[in-house]
Amino acid sequence: MSEAPFTPTGLDALPPAEVARKAESIGVTKAGMGAFNVFVLSVLAGSFIALGAIFATTVAAGGGELPYGVVRLLAGLVFTLGLILVVVAGAELFTGNNLIVMAWASRQVATTRLLGNWGIVWVGNFVGAFATAVLVYVSEQYTFGAGAVGQTALSIGVAKTSLGFGQAIALGMLCNALVCLAVWLSYGARTTTDKILAIIPPIAAFVAAGFEHSVANMYFISIALLIKTDDAFVATLDPQPDLSGLTWESFFADNLLPVTIGNIIGGAVMVGAVYWLVYLRPRRAE
Repeated sequence: MSEAPFTPTGLDALPPAEVARKAESIGVTKAGMGAFNVFVLSVLAGSFIALGAIFATTVAAGGGELPYGVVRLLAGLVFTLGLILVVVAGAELFTGNNLIVMAWASRQVATTRLLGNWGIVWVGNFVGAFATAVLVYVSEQYTFGAGAVGQTALSIGVAKTSLGFGQAIALGMLCNALVCLAVWLSYGARTTTDKILAIIPPIAAFVAAGFEHSVANMYFISIALLIKTDDAFVATLDPQPDLSGLTWESFFADNLLPVTIGNIIGGAVMVGAVYWLVYLRPRRAE
């Protein structure tokens, strides 16, 4: 029986085994890109995720009258803008690139290529996210809503730098398992609409649940640290936030380091390695 022809309006996705082979092929392509192109695309990805974070912060601002879960859900739904831009517009995101491990496990990508890609993309993502934070700070968008946007940004930064090291790793693992599943689902999609629909639920889920994404945190904590320097603005907040723990040291040591470790485990091991074992590992001839 012949396979039904593909129609552009259909929602028929690639089966998981084909998605695995596609993920492997994409991993080879990503690892083989020139360093300059990888860096530029990773800067874009950092900016794209930052745009989603700006959207989420703005939507969550002043939402104290709504139940906690509703505010988190709304923030999660709008945050999906970030990964939608990365996948549809095209960019290199550290957390999604953890799936290159599938091509590495198949010995199609050298370890140096894998680690080199991750390193360049992580740095590029930071540059893009931080540059966006600086632009938002200069624009004073954080003063909107009678200061509610800035107050929300500060509370997010304080919460993220207050996590325990092991807690941050675990939250990072859970986050990137969902992010890589979103990327995995997008690989199986045949149309732009399918890709967007595939991305929304996993990404909204990780944000609503409070999981930790290293690239998103590059923006969230950067903008909080920048807002902290605006003494005149901070003085207007009621109640006054405790910003003593919000420092550049806590940003890197207490959040980015453990969350990045957790993201690698969640994406490369919990998703990439598992699907490689199921669909791509060499089988003995019977």
